Amino acid sequence: MAPLIEMHDLCKSYFLDSDELEVLHHVDFVVEAGEFVSILGPSGSGKSTIMNILGCLDTPTSGTYRLAGNLVGSLSRAELARIRNTEIGFVFQSFQLLPRLSALENTELPLVYAGLGAAERRRRASELLDRMGLGAKLRNLPTQLSGGQQQRVAIARALINGPSVLLADEPTGALDQKTGAQVMELVEEIHREGKTIVMITHEPEVAHHAERIVTILDGYLAEQPRLPSAPDAAALDPGGLR
Repeated sequence: MAPLIEMHDLCKSYFLDSDELEVLHHVDFVVEAGEFVSILGPSGSGKSTIMNILGCLDTPTSGTYRLAGNLVGSLSRAELARIRNTEIGFVFQSFQLLPRLSALENTELPLVYAGLGAAERRRRASELLDRMGLGAKLRNLPTQLSGGQQQRVAIARALINGPSVLLADEPTGALDQKTGAQVMELVEEIHREGKTIVMITHEPEVAHHAERIVTILDGYLAEQPRLPSAPDAAALDPGGLR
């Protein structure tokens, strides 16, 4: 079976007058269906650029990108819009909830674009928000929700269409440490249920929630080996402390 995400020799440049600035350099990146991969790097490393390309919001200058078997560079604008709405779920650092819509209305918004009827939209959105622990907050506006609750609404909205992959861009960046940890527990649970996740972060402790870590620095990607967990004292000394 082909990988869900496959980038090969991918480069991205921006042009200012006659000057070319290459921000991604010969990227090879593969994600199999069901994986949880984090892309870890500092500000200015190229994280946002690769996220925009992964999310079909931008196109590479050269090289190829395939998503769910689709050669993205060959798709029309209409086909790209369809891919973004059906194959990709986006989770952003700043939540990106519409302020005048309730939690329920924000969550069901992708289903409006998909043409689903109102009753089915509300049923699906209500069930998903209930799973997120927000069953009592369906009518609340974003300003009536905590940061963690807003991010849960954003995650529900990202999942409502059953996308092939969840793209999470700094999902804990606007949250305090405790709330961020709770959101990452939810992300891990979603992954255990079989969802493919690619997460962008500058925080090593957040990146280590993933199965694989890929680092990005100055536009170059490199796989980071996972260190084995340190053995605990009982494993070293079955008799325990004496």
